[in-house]
Amino acid sequence: MARQKLPARVHPAGEGHRATPFELFFDLVYVFATTQITAYLAHEHTAYGVVQGMLVLALLWGTWSGYTWLGNHSRADKGLLRSGMVVAMAAMFVVALAIPEAWHDAPGGLPGPLVLVGAYLLVRWVHLTVYAVAAAGDAGLRHQITITWLPVLVSAVLLVTGALLGGRAQLVLFAVALLVDWAGIYLTARHGEWRLHSPAHLAERHGLFIILALGESVVAIGVGAAGQPVSVSLLVAAVLGVGVAVGLWWLYFDVASSAAERRLLREQGRARVRLAVDAYTYGHFPLVAGIVLTALGIEGVVAHAGDTEPLGTWYALPLLGGAALHLGGHLLVAYRMHAVLWAPRLAAAVVLLAAVPVAAALPPMAGLAGLVAVLTVLAAVETIRSR
Repeated sequence: MARQKLPARVHPAGEGHRATPFELFFDLVYVFATTQITAYLAHEHTAYGVVQGMLVLALLWGTWSGYTWLGNHSRADKGLLRSGMVVAMAAMFVVALAIPEAWHDAPGGLPGPLVLVGAYLLVRWVHLTVYAVAAAGDAGLRHQITITWLPVLVSAVLLVTGALLGGRAQLVLFAVALLVDWAGIYLTARHGEWRLHSPAHLAERHGLFIILALGESVVAIGVGAAGQPVSVSLLVAAVLGVGVAVGLWWLYFDVASSAAERRLLREQGRARVRLAVDAYTYGHFPLVAGIVLTALGIEGVVAHAGDTEPLGTWYALPLLGGAALHLGGHLLVAYRMHAVLWAPRLAAAVVLLAAVPVAAALPPMAGLAGLVAVLTVLAAVETIRSR
């Protein structure tokens, strides 16, 4: 009855619900935020900076996942949800603007770390508030949302404290805040009362985010080529960079995404929710992080396409290690979804990790060409096996 009193504000989603154009519009702020993270990684040029960038990426992923589950429960393009997500979009854009100052506040203006944390918390709190309204009439779901506030508020205290302290204390407190948030929600979600109305919507939304991340690898080619004269080496590097993007796209969309969606459709109730939480909400983060790191490596190779000097570990590790992390994400998702170990992808990940020192000692183009070769062989092997 409570749900019937909200027809103008909340529109429940059904089993066949799909992603809406408004949700694609919502994702645009995440495109900008991901670009900001890649630019930060390239600017910092240190392992410490990579850890900082990955922490911010994890914070963003948590917010995006939350709104994806909300859009699975009720239509995101109508009524209250649309209004709430517009507020979240504006706040997330502020988060993206503050990313360059997330760890090092620039002189003048507002304190960058506090601006980022404040806008981030607004995104989280709007999400839970709107979710509670959308869950009217569902006592189990409302209880689940209520207990979710606990890890969110604890992590909020840690984030604000870290932003005030700065330095290494900020890094440690941000990492602990992320751990509290993710672990708390994971432990309560697996045996809780979350609802997954449309497996197709959840799978489609995550596929769209993978495309968003792959778009970052294409953008990285343009960033690396900026200011360089057109040359044969630059064109070859650009083509190889596109080849990597195509290879990563193939890994996800040719077989993995459709198989995972079919598996999710076969489950019902809490078993379906547990599977979705494990394989999508948490299991997809390594896929996204791997693509972002690979994009950083591609940008470095393209920027030094004509060099004969060694690529160096700084670009070789994200280039090949990022792709290996992406493959590791595939292995985790496949094992959780189908209880199988994807041997060809495991072998490819091992080869890429083992090749990092070799790529670091060779000219930039060699590492990029090697990555394309590994992805091509992997695609050929899996195509033959599937036939």
